[in-house]
Amino acid sequence: MIGGWASNNKFSLLGAIRAASQMVSYEVAMGLSVIALLMMTGTLKTISLSGRKKVVSNKEMTFLERLYLVAIFKGLMITLKHLFRRKVTIQYPEQVREMSPVYRGQHMLKRDELGRENCTACGLCALSCPAEAITMKAGERKPGEELLYREEKYAEIYEINMLRCIFCGLCEEACPKDAVYLTISKELVPSSYDREDFIFGKDKLVMPLDMAMKNAQLKNAN
Repeated sequence: MIGGWASNNKFSLLGAIRAASQMVSYEVAMGLSVIALLMMTGTLKTISLSGRKKVVSNKEMTFLERLYLVAIFKGLMITLKHLFRRKVTIQYPEQVREMSPVYRGQHMLKRDELGRENCTACGLCALSCPAEAITMKAGERKPGEELLYREEKYAEIYEINMLRCIFCGLCEEACPKDAVYLTISKELVPSSYDREDFIFGKDKLVMPLDMAMKNAQLKNAN
């Protein structure tokens, strides 16, 4: 707790207080259980509790075992065996690992074939989020904004806290308008030194207009 206080950071202090409170609660519960065990058995010796004694082998070591060469050779063989295995390390970002077909990457808010935002600010994605990472504020469409928003109600503010998001995809499943989905972007969240940079707003989440037009052309072609 002193370290959390000295860091001059509220999150570090909050984490230290939480760790201390958890430690106290765990120790109290463990202490009560040990006291109950002591009252029932009258001893804390495991041999007395189990009724079995540990068998210790006093077998005398052979000459080769005393030299320890065989054991050293076995350990070296285990180490050398890994030299000929396939390397699992990749040189990121120059190299990119092959992703799973069900891989879930960065979020994106969809547009329809006319370039209008699909989101109607119903809030189902925020309710279904187990990490409570989604925040939104609904707005009412004004005259002249029919080409920007598909419905009369739209998400005026839509933010995702990428520090809390676990990329489970439940927001995508809960959305009735198919407005939010997780892309196959190789880069989940760009690195940054500022925590506020990890709060993604509509400027980072809404699908680019040229991408929406391209998707519409591909859909019409098919």
